[in-house]
Amino acid sequence: MQFVLQTVAVAAVLISGMERGEAADRPNVLIIMADDCTFSDLPLYGGQNAKTPNIDKLASEGLTFNKAYLSSAMCQPCRAELFSGQYPMRNGCAWNHSASRPVTTSMPQHLGKLGYRVGIAGKVHVRPESAFPFEKVGGFDPNCVRNPTQEHDLTGMQEFVTRDSDSPFCLVVALVEPHVPWVMGDVSQYPQNKLKLPPHIADTLRTRQDFASYLAEITYMDGQVGEILDTLDAAGRTKDTLVLFTSEQGSQFPGCKWTNWDTGLHTALIARLPGVTAAGKRTDALVQYADVLPTLLELAGAPSKSNEHDGSSFLPVLRGEKDSHREFVYGMHNNIPEGPAYPIRTITDGTWRYIRNLTPDELYIEKHLMGLQGRAALNNPYWATWVWDSQANPKTYDLVKRYMHRPSEQLYRTVDDPFEMANLAGDKEHTSVRDRLAQELDRWMVSQGDPGIPQDTQESIDAARRGQHRFFPPATP
Repeated sequence: MQFVLQTVAVAAVLISGMERGEAADRPNVLIIMADDCTFSDLPLYGGQNAKTPNIDKLASEGLTFNKAYLSSAMCQPCRAELFSGQYPMRNGCAWNHSASRPVTTSMPQHLGKLGYRVGIAGKVHVRPESAFPFEKVGGFDPNCVRNPTQEHDLTGMQEFVTRDSDSPFCLVVALVEPHVPWVMGDVSQYPQNKLKLPPHIADTLRTRQDFASYLAEITYMDGQVGEILDTLDAAGRTKDTLVLFTSEQGSQFPGCKWTNWDTGLHTALIARLPGVTAAGKRTDALVQYADVLPTLLELAGAPSKSNEHDGSSFLPVLRGEKDSHREFVYGMHNNIPEGPAYPIRTITDGTWRYIRNLTPDELYIEKHLMGLQGRAALNNPYWATWVWDSQANPKTYDLVKRYMHRPSEQLYRTVDDPFEMANLAGDKEHTSVRDRLAQELDRWMVSQGDPGIPQDTQESIDAARRGQHRFFPPATP
């Protein structure tokens, strides 16, 4: 009997040691998020103004995704998607400043079961906390509208990544730049008369002033990225850590945040894991925020179940084994509480984008961007100059009209028209493309239990905030 007990004890020690070894072999994860940064304003994606040496260096050491997307160009829904691996309707956060379903599970639960310590520093902006039970890590301002942003301190990150070498970590560092107000960084680096404004932004003096301030915040954010990566390196964790950098949704300029255009939903994504990702390479693989958590789970050795998440792992792309992943990515927008109801749905295959505006007879109004309801202190008043300039400048008028009055259907060949300025929905030669995308969008909406127009109501968001979502989720994705 004593021999049996001794044998069991030795076996337990061996198994425990194996488990610790396996945990140590699993890569750590560091996710760095910018806030409201249009991907195409980064030099890595063709931006002609911003200076981002640290992001550029990270890209030279890792894999850049040319076609990464999120489902909703608003802070809370896109973060809920990233952390849960589920689309907005399924996890329940289908409006900004709402809440996910109480039964939602996310990175902390899934990776925690695998022995990971899962923390978040900076902006959280998801709820309820029971669905997103991250360990809070100090050092970065959680308030994206503070003026000025609080000084950051890397002590909390340093403690978190070095605390326990026997257990892997997953840390999200969610920065608050370049979210408005644009007050951080050195704006003198960006002389207004030398800026090259993208075609979807009207060229007024005030716009140039505000765009320069926005660019200064991008460079300030890039400096933070450099400090974060230096801290990881000083801790000796660079070689065993997957670093993901993402720019979140587009900026607070018309046509970006709160829209379903490419400049709203397209996000920067860089992945670096030494020995796994190739250095300085790019991929056209189509991926979405919902795919990130399943990828992390497979990387940790425990692939997600097919009915747990809407996304799927793109680990073979990280390893260089494949250069494709999805056929389509999907997007949605519910405008309440950002303004009057204006539901939008979209789909892209990476070449073409189809957008459906469900209430095209209504005006699109975004109260924060347009500076309404006394919130001008959080915004830069360029929009009023667009309206003023539209009387004398036909190009500015067209941009105001593009933003506020939209047709029922929009079709863009985004690969040739990256700012989606030429709507081809009415062209007969593109009917088959439009119909193919429209049918797939219909299928996706049905699979998500998405009722369309009835979802973008005050009653729906009020119910979501109470954890009583009005529409039932589908049984499986």
